[in-house]
Amino acid sequence: MTEHTTTQNTSIDNLIQLLLKEGYENGLPRIAEMILNAAMFFERSAHLAAHPYERSEHRNGYGNGFKDRTFKSTLGEMNLKVPQTRESSEPFYPSLLEKGSRIDQALKSAIAEMYLQGVSTRRVTHVMEELCGLEVTSTQVSRLTAKLDESFAQWRCRPLSEISHLILDATYIKVRVDSSVRDCAVLVAIGIHREGGKRMILGVSVALSEAEVHWRAFLSSLRERGIGIPDLVTSDAHEGLKSALKATLNASPWQRCQFHLQQNAQAYVPKVSMRQEVANDIRHVFNARHRAEADMRLNEGIEKYAKSAPSLAQWMENAIPEGLTIFSLPEAFRKRLRTSNMCETLNTQIKRRTKVAGLFPNEASILRLVSAILMDISEEWESGKTYLPQIETH
Repeated sequence: MTEHTTTQNTSIDNLIQLLLKEGYENGLPRIAEMILNAAMFFERSAHLAAHPYERSEHRNGYGNGFKDRTFKSTLGEMNLKVPQTRESSEPFYPSLLEKGSRIDQALKSAIAEMYLQGVSTRRVTHVMEELCGLEVTSTQVSRLTAKLDESFAQWRCRPLSEISHLILDATYIKVRVDSSVRDCAVLVAIGIHREGGKRMILGVSVALSEAEVHWRAFLSSLRERGIGIPDLVTSDAHEGLKSALKATLNASPWQRCQFHLQQNAQAYVPKVSMRQEVANDIRHVFNARHRAEADMRLNEGIEKYAKSAPSLAQWMENAIPEGLTIFSLPEAFRKRLRTSNMCETLNTQIKRRTKVAGLFPNEASILRLVSAILMDISEEWESGKTYLPQIETH
C-alpha cells in the first residue's frame, strides 16, 4: 500500500469517526468545514504558484495566515479558515466563497435587471442562468436590489477619518441611455490613513462623464465625510479632475501620475525609433535621488530634444515638473505614491467582474456592482498590513 493510499484511508477513517461521534446532523457541517478549508488551502497554493515554504522563481506572492469567517450554508453554520496572501499580483479570494457573496448577489441583480427590462440577448440569459441557477422574477430582483442598495449607500456615505494621501482615477463601463450605448465613468478614490498608514477605498461615484462638475461633487462629498486636507493628491491630468481639485482641495499639493506622463510623452515623439530612448530619459528624471537632481536631468533632456523633437522638448518643460511634486515627500513614500497605479489595479478588478454582464441597463446597476467589489477589497486592506511606514512627513 502506498503512502498516498494510507493517508487517504486515514482521512476517510477520521471522517467516519467524526460522523459516528457527532452524529449525522452535527457531523456533516464539521466534515464540510474540513473539506472547504482544505480546498481553499490548495486553491491558495495554485494562486501563488508555489506550495508553502517552496522556493520558486515563479512564485506569485506568499501566504499570510488565515482569517476566521462564519459561513452559513444549507448544512448549517460553518467556521472557516480563509487563507490570506501578501505581495501577490492581485487579491486572492477563494472561489468557493464567491457564490452568495455581496459581489455575486450584485452581479446577479445587475444581469437580472437587464433581463427584466428587455435589454437582454440569449447570451445575457445564459449568463444569468449560469450565475443564478434559476429564473429570477421582478419581485425577487426588487427585494434584492433594495436590500443591497441600502447597504452600499451606507458604505459610500460612511464617516471617514483623516487621510494623509489621496489617489484618484476613473474607468469606463458601457451603459444603455435613452436607447443608445454610452461610456459611463466610474470615479474611484483611495486614501491612506493618517494614523496607521493603511489603505482604504474612500468611495465611488458613477457619472456619464469625467466633467469637472462630477469630480467636484465627488471630492466635496469626501471632504464633508472627514478626509481633512491630504499631504498629497495623485492622479492623471484630466482637465475635469484638475479643475475640481483646484476648487475643493487647493491646499493639497498635486502629483501628476508618472505612469501616465510616460504614456503621454509618446504622442510627442516624432519617430518610432526614438520611443525607447525618450522613455529611458524620462525614467532617468523620475528616478533621481532628490528634486534638484531631477530638475538638472530634466533640463538636460529638454536641451537634448530641442532641435530633433521641439514639440517633445516643449511638452517636457511644461508637463514633467507636474510629476516631480513627489520629491517633497520622504523617499520611503515615493515609489508607492508617484503613480495612480493603485487605482489602475482596482480598475482591472472592476473590469474583470463587470465584463460578465457586458452592457448595463442603467447607472444604478453599475454603482451597485462596483460598490460590492470595492467594499470587499477595502475591508481586506483595512484589516491587513500597513501600506506606508509611519514617519513624520513635515
